[in-house]
Amino acid sequence: MTNMKKKICFVVSSPGTANSFFKEPIKLLSKHFDVYLAANIKSEDEVKDLALAGFRSIPIERRPRIKTDLKALRELTRYFKEERFDCVHSMSKKASLLCSIAGRRAKVPYRFHHFTGQMWHTMKGLRRAFYKYMDLFIVKSDTHMLVDGVSQMEYLEEQKILKKNQATVLGKGSICGVNIDRFKRDSDARKRIREEVKIADDTIVFIFMGRLKREKGIYELLAAYNEIAPSCPKSLLLLVGGDEESCMSRLTEYPNLQEDKNVIYYGFTKKPEDLLNAADIYVLPTYREGFGLSVLEASCVGLPVICSDTYGVRDTMVDNETGLRCKTYDVETLSHSMLELYSNSDMRKKFGEKGIEYVHKNFTSSYVCQEWLNYYLTNLK
Repeated sequence: MTNMKKKICFVVSSPGTANSFFKEPIKLLSKHFDVYLAANIKSEDEVKDLALAGFRSIPIERRPRIKTDLKALRELTRYFKEERFDCVHSMSKKASLLCSIAGRRAKVPYRFHHFTGQMWHTMKGLRRAFYKYMDLFIVKSDTHMLVDGVSQMEYLEEQKILKKNQATVLGKGSICGVNIDRFKRDSDARKRIREEVKIADDTIVFIFMGRLKREKGIYELLAAYNEIAPSCPKSLLLLVGGDEESCMSRLTEYPNLQEDKNVIYYGFTKKPEDLLNAADIYVLPTYREGFGLSVLEASCVGLPVICSDTYGVRDTMVDNETGLRCKTYDVETLSHSMLELYSNSDMRKKFGEKGIEYVHKNFTSSYVCQEWLNYYLTNLK
């Protein structure tokens, strides 16, 4: 008689989150455990690429809605009791709170929580206190804590959310690592994208990839590029991602910037590796970040990076080795870093090569996923 596999359930708000971050870890874990998913799933197609033993659609919404949240809590608790999971594993604020409460109610023996960034970092007053308390509640309710970066863990310890050595960082950090077969230098992609958006071969392209919103540092980026644009005639700023705050409508506030001339808004893409290959310098002046996987993906295709000095992204680059670090909220240090990399092709090449080496040594998907498996095999006794 063979032993039955232990049962794990991942809990997130959106199946898109599971596909983006858990796909590779689930693939490896499913060889040793029966893996399930609870999320706001609209159709089976949304989870068809995940190696799941089963799933349940639970109405977990990102925004607080008392009636819907209570319904989600009841359904999640019922699901946990029906399946008698050995472990539940949550990520993201709302899903993690519901998972913590439901997991305790259903008496799930192992309750893992994954910290991936703190939305309260940029908040003030009662709102900040409320969301910090949510994190404290989750820590007290769950049995095991994971954090997706060393500097984030140090920040959580500093803020008294975690005690010293209470949490674990898998490997050097990140949730899923970088797929080095996908993110690599590709001259064909570079040529194709540049032809598509009409970028000349000799143009130095700064690329920002992420949600266009204040907390990602988008307005500091626009201000910095506005400052250096006259000195960088053969440059262009390529913005990739959803414009959540109508940032492009404010471009007229920057006299040296013109849409479709030296600023191109590409929008959302399912092929970030192609857009990164079309660029020359990656810029992320974010206010807060859980880890900053996109920085590693940029490094992996050979781009020098410019990042703010906030926690999270500090783990994803080595200052003056894979890129340059600017001060958070600071236009002056950002514009100086942009101008320095624009003007120095040798520095761009050196940082790009070092970036590839840094990712391949510390953050490959295969390495990080093996750390997942080791963690589960050690802790699910």
